[in-house]
Amino acid sequence: MAVTLEAGDVAPLFSLPDQDGTTHRLADYAGLIVVVYFYPKDETPGCTTQACSIRDEYDDIRATGAVIFGVSTDDAESHRAFREHHGLPFPLLVDTEARMATAYGAWGEKTLYGRKSIGMTRSTFIIGGDGRLLRVWKRAKAADHGAVVVKALATLATK
Repeated sequence: MAVTLEAGDVAPLFSLPDQDGTTHRLADYAGLIVVVYFYPKDETPGCTTQACSIRDEYDDIRATGAVIFGVSTDDAESHRAFREHHGLPFPLLVDTEARMATAYGAWGEKTLYGRKSIGMTRSTFIIGGDGRLLRVWKRAKAADHGAVVVKALATLATK
């Protein structure tokens, strides 16, 4: 049965390396807002659009005090090249076995153009400093996603 996380749920813990081999653990960011976005594949059109949208809003995201991570099943070398090619200022976590993606419900059966497959669903989670999910996008749109995240973070800051 697939995992279905909602706002208010405790975020699954994670511990994954980034493109440079630095390990990031959710516990290391206790007290901070953490944004995690899952995307299918480096250097594909939708994923590049999404990553660049987040890159373009990065300063505004950081201004809220949040940290952000991209996550896919690509390896460190692929992430490093993707990050450098598009000037992405945030870490890309390596989840080659889809363990984190599965824990967050971002990995599983999906339908694209009428064909079913197993893979990554473009989804985003905002995790509060207490480790609880504040906002969940189960089917995030690639275009303008950075602006959507900034707006959500600003709304959360006023609560």
